[in-house]
Amino acid sequence: MDKKNFPAMKSSAVNPDLNWSQVRETILMLGVSIGQIDAVMRDGDESVGVLTNSFTTMTSAVADIGEAARGLPDDEATRSVRETIESKCGFVSGQMQHAIMAFQFYDRMVQRLDHVCRSIDALADLIADSRRLYSPAEWVAIQDKIRSKYTMESERIMFDAILDGASIHDALELSRSWADAERGKGDEIELF
Repeated sequence: MDKKNFPAMKSSAVNPDLNWSQVRETILMLGVSIGQIDAVMRDGDESVGVLTNSFTTMTSAVADIGEAARGLPDDEATRSVRETIESKCGFVSGQMQHAIMAFQFYDRMVQRLDHVCRSIDALADLIADSRRLYSPAEWVAIQDKIRSKYTMESERIMFDAILDGASIHDALELSRSWADAERGKGDEIELF
């Protein structure tokens, strides 16, 4: 779309005037980030919805096939076929369970992205308010609020490490190490 169709812009980095502000530019860019994440989550939810419906239908079909196989006569001519069908139904059911676990990981990803959006939004609100911007108590309050929204221990570990001065890389490694150790204890999925 041609920029001529848009109304005249207020002060911006492209068109600065005496009212131009890095703070406003930062808030705008944070808003763009939130919009992108929200769009990705919406698109992903639609795709996962289609996949969930497909797996529900397939689970029902596999159960019907298995039930039909169990109804075959137990004679020499059909025994091998029935056993093959039952075996393959068991295999497909197991594979669908793995897919359902992948959906659980997707749900966790969406939850984390939602935390990111809410955190960026809260940060933008703080930055936009000059009365709160320079108040250490406001920054502590927003940090406490953001941390309180985390439901997974791995998120809290990463958050605390960064606030304690760790690099993002080191904080992520610490979080991953903790998650790996938990998986080693037999927990496949961190509950959230």
